[in-house]
Amino acid sequence: MTPETTVTALLAKAGATLGRSEARLLLRQVLGCDEAWLIAHGDAAPTVAQATRYRGLCARRVDGEPVAYISGTREFYGREFAVSPAVLIPRPETELLVELALQRLPQGARVLDLGTGSGCIGITLAAERADLQVLLVDVSAAALEVARGNAQRWAPANTTLLSSHWYDAVDGARYHLIISNPPYIAEGDAHLAQGDLRFEPRSALAAGDDGLSDIRHIISGAREYLLPGGWLLFEHGHDQAAACAALLDAAGLRERVAERDLAGIVRVSGGRC
Repeated sequence: MTPETTVTALLAKAGATLGRSEARLLLRQVLGCDEAWLIAHGDAAPTVAQATRYRGLCARRVDGEPVAYISGTREFYGREFAVSPAVLIPRPETELLVELALQRLPQGARVLDLGTGSGCIGITLAAERADLQVLLVDVSAAALEVARGNAQRWAPANTTLLSSHWYDAVDGARYHLIISNPPYIAEGDAHLAQGDLRFEPRSALAAGDDGLSDIRHIISGAREYLLPGGWLLFEHGHDQAAACAALLDAAGLRERVAERDLAGIVRVSGGRC
């Protein structure tokens, strides 16, 4: 054994660049262990192959690749979801969307999750409430493959997947809830070339010149697919609340929702049919 290849030595070197949390997360992935094992086995010696793989993962992170894509997972609402570069990385602020939905769903409700991506929203609802029936919709075949694996893990009995561009392939059924985290960044926004967004699928991020083209489509079609009294809830950008309120009013949706995230930003809007 050489000192450079112990768990403690590997973590010390990587942690100086990545930070303690990310360094430990990536090493847990390589070794297939939990945090308790790392703490108890600082003198253990990973194999040469493991050490080499670990250094490679760390190098990818230094180059800016999101940890979620390197590890292949991201925690959401207390569950571990598989992710890939085919889907948006689940974010903590989106959990607000789930909480608001759970407050409004009656027993046995039908849910339509538009642009499901990894499936984290719809699958979380289905996992939290076994009485729900959730249809997960996405136009991307690669995204649906990711969602299918997550659905099989967390809610195989009450989720269904459908390939569709928004409502296009959805049949005539009506739903108690339509929920979505759609693309809402303007095409010309400089943030698309920064940070994690550089690696995420552009189709899951950008939506026209003002970032509202997909939200307009979702709102305008909602009444056709909602049951009387059913809800539409969706996430949007930090500066889009007023525009979304106007679109909801124009569509005739009532009891408008405008809920703030933990940072005090209106992050979720919606209305009732």
